[in-house]
Amino acid sequence: MARTLLQRYLDIPDGTECHRKTYASTTISGAAGLIVSAYSVILQPPDTFLEGVARTGRYTFTAAAIGAIFGLTSCLSAQVREKPDDPLNYFIGGCAGGLTLGARTHSYGVGAAACAYMGMTAALFKMGQLEGWKLVAAPKV
Repeated sequence: MARTLLQRYLDIPDGTECHRKTYASTTISGAAGLIVSAYSVILQPPDTFLEGVARTGRYTFTAAAIGAIFGLTSCLSAQVREKPDDPLNYFIGGCAGGLTLGARTHSYGVGAAACAYMGMTAALFKMGQLEGWKLVAAPKV
C-alpha cells in the first residue's frame, strides 16, 4: 500500500498539477499519521474513548497538514523557480512542513529543527530519485 501511495505521488511530474500532487502527499502523510496514532493508542491506552479519538485525530490531522504543506510548497516552488527537478524545491517544501509542525507545537525550537531535518531529508530523497540511489540493495545470488 505504501508503495502504491508513493508511486501515485512520484508519477506526477514536479511543478505540474499541484492539486493532485498536494492530494497525494496529504494522503501519504495522513496514512503515516494514522499508523503512528494507532501505535500511540495501543502502547499507551487512553483513559477514555474520547481521549483516544482526540489523540488519533491530533496525530493524523497534524501529519496530513504537514504533507499538504509540503506538497503544495514544493510544487509551487518548482513552478515559480521554473526548475522542476531541483532538490531545493523539496528542501523548501520540507522546511515549510517542519515550520507547520513548529506552529502546531507552539515551539520555535521544534519548528527550526523540523525545518532543517525535514528539508534535508526531502532534498536527499529527491537527489536519490534523480541519481537512482537504492534504499536496499538487491541480493547478489
